Amino acid sequence: MRDTRFQELAAQLAGYSTALRPGDRVLLELTDIPEEMGVALIREVRAAGALPFLRLNQTRLNREMLSGAVEEQYEAIARHRMAEMEDMDAYIEIRGGGNAFEFSSVPQENMATAMKALNPVAQRRIRHTRWCGLRWPSEGMAQQAAMSTEEFEDFYFRTCLMDYGTLRPAMKRLAEMMEAADKVRITGPGTNIAFSIKGLNAIPCAGECNLPDGEVFTAPVIDSANGHISFNVPSLFQGIPFDSIRLTLEDGLIVHAEAGDKTPQLNAILDTDPGARRLGEFAFGVNPAITKPMRNILFDEKISGSFHLTPGQAYHVADNGNQSRIHWDMVCIQTEEAGGGDIYLDNELVRHNGLFTSPELAILNPIHS
Repeated sequence: MRDTRFQELAAQLAGYSTALRPGDRVLLELTDIPEEMGVALIREVRAAGALPFLRLNQTRLNREMLSGAVEEQYEAIARHRMAEMEDMDAYIEIRGGGNAFEFSSVPQENMATAMKALNPVAQRRIRHTRWCGLRWPSEGMAQQAAMSTEEFEDFYFRTCLMDYGTLRPAMKRLAEMMEAADKVRITGPGTNIAFSIKGLNAIPCAGECNLPDGEVFTAPVIDSANGHISFNVPSLFQGIPFDSIRLTLEDGLIVHAEAGDKTPQLNAILDTDPGARRLGEFAFGVNPAITKPMRNILFDEKISGSFHLTPGQAYHVADNGNQSRIHWDMVCIQTEEAGGGDIYLDNELVRHNGLFTSPELAILNPIHS
């Protein structure tokens, strides 16, 4: 039986998220998703008068390629993909896969080789196409979220298909508050950090570039962050699970980083290049329907009552000048249940224990069912 939600999601992606127009060239990059979803997406692209182009991947084959990655090979792959991307007006990526740890055995140096070659392609996509990326629900994701498969699928489609337009006014207001501010201070268990966001854009994200969505981001002034921070949301990066990451920053530089027995792997990633030890993003998570972590960054960075700080590459729309081959959103929940915490803009308390203090932002507070 065809799941009508496939068609609804395809329509959301082609219509609301990427706003396809007649004649647009659209690259569809699909990894381990049902054929029915791919068919629905191709049909929606055509219905908009746009032209679909298809690239299919498989996670295990990608892992095998990365396991033997060499510079000459990935430079050639990057040239081919750059030529393709330069010919596209829009890009939609859906990534499935049952094993979230599939890339955990890939040597770090091989991963760095591939990332170095492919990062310019990703930057071209971000800067010059209308794009949206999302994961596809799987039994593995449900297990990480401590949900049944059916429960997780219902949650996934509910959050992807929610009416993001209703959140946009409050998100826009929060962005205005951030753009008017100079200093940010964040306190909480194991956390006392301050930095400047003066002069940088703040961007409300309401379903355009990610599904599910729900964050308002900017970037710290590159040399302004000082203090220490503890992240209480488990993170999966480059196929490696990390828990309880703790960072210390001096003048914008991560001078100390630890994550229990994964501390060597953490520091290896932060040593990818000089920009990996500086911050490229600061964001409030504001999706009121996402209230608990599931070790999936595309969901966890949107948790209402959370914030994230990001070692690595800054986005061009909120560019503090930091450049890196990595971009790693590290998430901390500040709800009372998670230990609490406060965020101040220019010494004014804007969120306490995960709840915005202003009534005009209340719609962004967590929904507990």
